[in-house]
Amino acid sequence: MHIRRTHIRIRPAILVLTSIFTLLVPVALFGQAVANANIHGVVSDPSGAVIAGAKIKVTQTDMGQTRETSSAADGSYVLPNLPVGPYRLEVAAPSFNNYTQTGIELHVGDNVLVNVPLQLGAVTQELHISANAVMVATQDTSISEVVDQRRIVDLPLNGRQATDLIILSGGSNVPPTVATAGGQQTASRTIASTHDYISANPVSISGGQENGNNYLLDGGDNNDSHSNVNLPFPFPDALQEFSVQTSGVSARYGLHPYAVVNAVTKSGTNQIHGSLFEFVRNGAFNARNFFAATQDSLRRNQFGGTVGGPILKDRLFLFNGFQGTRTRTAPPVNISYVNTQASLGGDFSTLESAGCQSSHRAVTLIDPSNGQPFPNNFISPARFSQPSNGIVKLIPVSSDPCGKIVYSIPNPNNENQYVGRVDWQQSSKNSIYGRYFIADYDNPVYYIDNLLTTTRSGLEERSQSVTLADQYSGPSFINAFHATYARLITNRAVSPQMPNVAQLGSNITQFYPHFIDLSVSNHFSVGGGSNAPATFARNQFQYADDVDLIRGAHHITFGAEALFLQMDEVNISSSNGS
Repeated sequence: MHIRRTHIRIRPAILVLTSIFTLLVPVALFGQAVANANIHGVVSDPSGAVIAGAKIKVTQTDMGQTRETSSAADGSYVLPNLPVGPYRLEVAAPSFNNYTQTGIELHVGDNVLVNVPLQLGAVTQELHISANAVMVATQDTSISEVVDQRRIVDLPLNGRQATDLIILSGGSNVPPTVATAGGQQTASRTIASTHDYISANPVSISGGQENGNNYLLDGGDNNDSHSNVNLPFPFPDALQEFSVQTSGVSARYGLHPYAVVNAVTKSGTNQIHGSLFEFVRNGAFNARNFFAATQDSLRRNQFGGTVGGPILKDRLFLFNGFQGTRTRTAPPVNISYVNTQASLGGDFSTLESAGCQSSHRAVTLIDPSNGQPFPNNFISPARFSQPSNGIVKLIPVSSDPCGKIVYSIPNPNNENQYVGRVDWQQSSKNSIYGRYFIADYDNPVYYIDNLLTTTRSGLEERSQSVTLADQYSGPSFINAFHATYARLITNRAVSPQMPNVAQLGSNITQFYPHFIDLSVSNHFSVGGGSNAPATFARNQFQYADDVDLIRGAHHITFGAEALFLQMDEVNISSSNGS
């Protein structure tokens, strides 16, 4: 038995040093409330002269949330940490027409410039611009790609994993797939394994390592502390959008050296919106692949819905979403080399006559008692060991002269996802939101008197995350705090009907009564170390606070973050011997 517990703590002294050495510069840098966006610009008159003291207000039109500030002595203004969504900008100053601009659409991580040209006139007159604003980011040197809600929902996704859309960003690719025990195709197991959630998506972005990216969900940490891949993200209909930032990413993201994947869940709005969906994939709808022996057996149903709306108009909003996935498949893609009826009787001569060297089968058998070849490759069954006799009784017999057998391992699995989010505009200066996300995955074990099917273990996984955030916004002071808790527990199991080698006649102590780890080179495998019964539990706590100070032409940001990581592991992979 192997038990491991790891604690990583950041001491308060480190947090103090972090704040002291934060870079302070007189330009529009922005804080670490990374699920939000920012607007800045300059207010000027027709001659180009700046206007100080202009009253500026932005309104998130879907939710009615407002933010106000005033232009500084040099005409500049900054509105940091704005929730994503559509906005209306309103500017007023004495002796000038009121100015209103709509069509401002902010995406996650945006840092955009919107200059305001005021026209001379009475304050009762208004200049209204309804065209979509050109969002120019002048203070951000990173390269980013925003995948908005329309693309998340409309683009075809095999399995509806939104993180597959990361490859839309330039220079992104997934590692080559490899065949794992049981014949399943999966990403490189050195990165994502049975320790991690099933939808973990190791992807290389701009040449970086697959486990070197930083994943954020609603501003909270969404990284798996075991392999540094992502924890699960909600299904597409529950995501508002996400961005992928590369090359010159701000130090505010920290933690990982390569790209930043920054996702935001949907919020309720002043209008009630809902959806119902079901996606079906069934082999009965498909023609047989020309090179396949049989028709595709995959059956997958993904169904669910979302609903969001106001509890109190302009003040309190609710969003809920659910998706269920049911998958049934048993592709006949597994190949092993096992006994034939002749070899069970001791006659191995057919292996040579059938030309089985290409199958890596031995064709000259040596008697270990005298070092001489067995005559005609015949071994008396009386010399077979008792454990091997017990094992071959639970392995199919091949009718192929070389012992080749093609078989399927049923792979049924179910997943349920639920997202719940509440947004509260407590006052014109203070807003609060909370989000809960849970993903349950169940892949039951399969075994019916065929040890070859034990190379796929059963898997139960539950991932949960909670993020709570509070933001205070004044004309010259903004404070954003958020706390995140994430827990991933993985239970790996084998069938309680699976025997061990002691039960099959071997004189050896077995710590666990239902597990075998056996590999016969170039022939077949039973069980496997990565399929051993185990439990992996991770708990992650994150606390972050960010402050924006606006002093005339200076915008100063600083913040602190603490992460507490815990991993508990119980694994019997080596306990029964190999």
